[in-house]
Amino acid sequence: MRSRLALDLTLSYGCPRRGVPARASFQASALAALTCAGQGGRFELSLRVVDSDEGLALNRDFRGKAYATNVLSFPADLPPRRGPRLLGDIALCAPVIAREAAEHGKSTSAHYAHLSIHGVLHLLGYDHQDEQSANTMEAIEIQALAALGHTNPYELSTP
Repeated sequence: MRSRLALDLTLSYGCPRRGVPARASFQASALAALTCAGQGGRFELSLRVVDSDEGLALNRDFRGKAYATNVLSFPADLPPRRGPRLLGDIALCAPVIAREAAEHGKSTSAHYAHLSIHGVLHLLGYDHQDEQSANTMEAIEIQALAALGHTNPYELSTP
């Protein structure tokens, strides 16, 4: 029997909150990701919504890329301990997410949900480095988004 799922989410902002979903939305997205990935137990997660400058600095410093990206995940590399499992940190870049949502004709709330789920899955060890891994990760994302009432972000819309 899987243990009950609980999440302690620390949320911080490095940008204005206008257009950014409420804390409850981030909590729901992270819980949906954990549930659809078959996780149980108690977890801790830090999520920070950043501006373009901070997003650029993080991507440059940790990935060697000279641009702000939509989501970055930093898994905790700690030995097991009593209490909640520390997943790590996620940075979501608000201006990039808003721009991408507009370019792809989706709501910003759906795009934030998708990228929050994507980030949590990376913290759990999922990746998209090869086709099989990408398909597995995308299937969990689609399931978690559906649980939140969002459509499949990988389906091409027809004009």
